[in-house]
Amino acid sequence: MYSIKISPTITECCPNVVLGLLQCHVSVYPKDAAFAAIFQQKIAELADTELSQANKREHIQSTRKAYKALGKDPNRYRCSAEAMCRRIAKERGLYDINNVVDITNYLSIASGYSMGTYDIQKIKGTVVWKRAEEGTAYQGIGKDVLNIAYLPVLFDDLGAFGNPTSDSMRTMVTEDTKEIIMLFYCFDGGADLEMWLQQAQTLLEQYANATNTETKILVP
Repeated sequence: MYSIKISPTITECCPNVVLGLLQCHVSVYPKDAAFAAIFQQKIAELADTELSQANKREHIQSTRKAYKALGKDPNRYRCSAEAMCRRIAKERGLYDINNVVDITNYLSIASGYSMGTYDIQKIKGTVVWKRAEEGTAYQGIGKDVLNIAYLPVLFDDLGAFGNPTSDSMRTMVTEDTKEIIMLFYCFDGGADLEMWLQQAQTLLEQYANATNTETKILVP
């Protein structure tokens, strides 16, 4: 399992932080029709309540509170789980990226946890999850340069690359990706993380040919 450390700059503000980690080898390919049908069924199940009232979901609420504690406005910089739920509720839909990214989005919407999935070959050296300092920014996936100051951000030897709002272009999963690390960003203790990690493993094995899977719940 790739080594990740949680910095006191996060735990001092958010004492209940936990990371759910899953690492495996995968096959990345375009949209899978069978999985797309499962995704649409889940959206239909959640449509009446969880999607239209996303900011009231337990894990999204805890992420919003963490952002406030860290000094970031959760209404201007929504976590990815909330942003996706709101987008679907407004019938704007989600983009089909590839099987691994689509599985990540499914798990995030289903659980309420914001998540990130990263190409391990593009990560360099030690990874630390910490509160980003003033002036920190990077090129977000499908976005302009993103102001990530005060967000809880993953840093490697090359700089910032991921957070619960939006990930960087540098470490994104593409069809060339062979090995990933998937993160559940948790700010409320993670009592159900074991279940979601198991579901993640099952979906990746079935729809991304996942092998050599390792999981871990990382506490400070």
